Order: sequence, then structure tokens, then C-alpha cells
Amino acid sequence: MITFADPAAFLEATIALPQPSAAATAAARARQAELTKPAGSLGRLEEIAAFMAGWQGTARPRIECVRAVVFAGNHGVAARGVSAFPVEVTAQMVANFQAGGAAINVLARAAGADLAVVPLDLDRPTLDIAQAPAMSEAECLAALNAGATAVANDTQLLFVGEMGIGNTTPAAALCAAAYGGDAADWCGRGTGIDGGALARKVAAVDQALRLHQSACDTPFETLRRLGGREIVAMAGAILAARLLRVPVLLDGFIACAAIVPLAAVQPGFVDHCIAAHCSAETAHEQLLAKLDLKPLLRLDMRLGEGTGAALAVPLVRAALTAHNEMATFAEAAVARCQ
Repeated sequence: MITFADPAAFLEATIALPQPSAAATAAARARQAELTKPAGSLGRLEEIAAFMAGWQGTARPRIECVRAVVFAGNHGVAARGVSAFPVEVTAQMVANFQAGGAAINVLARAAGADLAVVPLDLDRPTLDIAQAPAMSEAECLAALNAGATAVANDTQLLFVGEMGIGNTTPAAALCAAAYGGDAADWCGRGTGIDGGALARKVAAVDQALRLHQSACDTPFETLRRLGGREIVAMAGAILAARLLRVPVLLDGFIACAAIVPLAAVQPGFVDHCIAAHCSAETAHEQLLAKLDLKPLLRLDMRLGEGTGAALAVPLVRAALTAHNEMATFAEAAVARCQ
């Protein structure tokens, strides 16, 4: 189990990152070259097999243990009217998750993934990022550790999701702080807000950047000032997964924004990640481009919760099944192309 004793330990962990096994990756690619198909004809399925091989350290990777974790938190900035839903919906949806009735419950079951739900101080929203840092140092560290400790050592594939009314606002602020551009470039309609709410959202992000930008000099400080508990927890989980050599399927805009403070200073941070999909949230495509990630799916989804990532799990399973179970040219007595 991964934990971070203090902000310095967290920052050290972001620098000393494990790498995939080059030997296992090469062995998986060599096997792909022997399978009964033209070279490269399975496209990204071949890339996925080699990717998984590198992180599992074996030429024949498998995934019997897929885990999903949904983190939930509330945001002070939501009081500015930046969302289509009231803040009470966060706790109501957590109850729905726990009862098994939400989209992520259904899709995680379909994907064969074990699902955990981690609510984070829902009765104590973060402070409004347009007026103050979202969290104290202790609160931010607690959220990071809530995420990190949710990743079990035997996990072979992880995806994380979120629930938090108003959370596309801090997500937009994190992206703008890291990659520049106007607040409007990163603010979308989220769950379906109207023009007035969108204007309030852009104004909140602009004000938050003016207040905090100069102090966002480390990933920890950026997350503490501009994030939210569930966003920070996702960052902690994805970092813990890297330290445990567990591949991660990234969900939508908010899940990707959670790791922006780390990826902006350590571009190789996303090497253990696959973008599951490109969501309908306006800025997700440009964020994926900044992270240099190519999504597996484009389904116009914008729900969050980890739902887009859940839908990509069967693609990973299919890639590994083809990789492990197809016959080689020699086994099938099939002649190679000349």
C-alpha cells in the first residue's frame, strides 16, 4: 500500500517513477510478429498488448483483476452557480453508487471490474478557489493518500472516476494553470449549463488564476490551491498505480485534469496511462493533445464517474486475448508473406 508521509514525499515520488520492462515489451512485439496475420493488421490492439506486457514485465500479459474507484467530493466554488445541479446531488449520487444503481455500477459490472466508492468529507466542501486555496496542506495530503491507498497491490488494470457537483470548474483551472490560454479555452458546459452559468464558470476560473497562479510552483501546491478532494484523490491513485507498475485507463476531462499538475512537470508521467475515450466536454480533446494521448473511443460521452474508461476495458481484454491465444505461423503451418 502506497502512502505519502508529507508533501516532500509526494513530490519525490513524482520524480522516481518506475519504467516499463523494455525486454518484455520487445518480447511481446516479437510474438506479435509471429502471429497469423499481416504485420500491424490489428492496429492499436497490438500496441495495447505490448503496452501491457511492458508494465506487467511479461511477454504474455493477462488481466484477471480490474479495479475501478470512484471518488466523491464537494466544492466551495459550486456556490457561484457554475453547475446545472445543486450540491446535494453529490451525496445523493454516492448513495446511488453504493446501492448499485448508477451508470458506473452497470458498466463496471459489464467490464468485469471490481468497483469501490470513496466519499471524501462530503459535509465539508473545499473552499471557493476564486477566493482562497481549496484545501489546507493537511487536507490535500489526506486526499492524496485516500487515492493512493485505494489502489490494491494485486490490481492489473485500474480506472478511476469522480462525482462532485461543480468539479469541471477546478479541472479547467488546473489545465489553464499548467498549459496557459484563457479560462474560456478550458471551460465547457459540463453537465449542461446555460450561458449564464458558463459565464460565471469562466469568471471563477479567471479569478482563481489571478489569485493562485504565481504560487502554483509545485504539483502539490497546484492541486492544493486549485483542485478538489476527489480530483486530488484521483491524482494520488494514478501516481500510486505508477509506483506499483499498474496500467491505468484514463476516463474523461476531470480524470485527465487531475494529473495535469504532475504531467506538466514530468511529461513521462502518463507513460502508464491509456486514454480510454475523448469525451464531449469541450476541452478534453485539447487536453489529450497536451498529454500526447490518443483516445481509444469517441462516443460523445460526458458523464464522468469512470464510465468511458469502463467501456474501454473490453478492448484491453480483447487485445490480450488475441495476443495470447492466436496461433503463430509455425503452430498453424501457415506460410508467411514473401
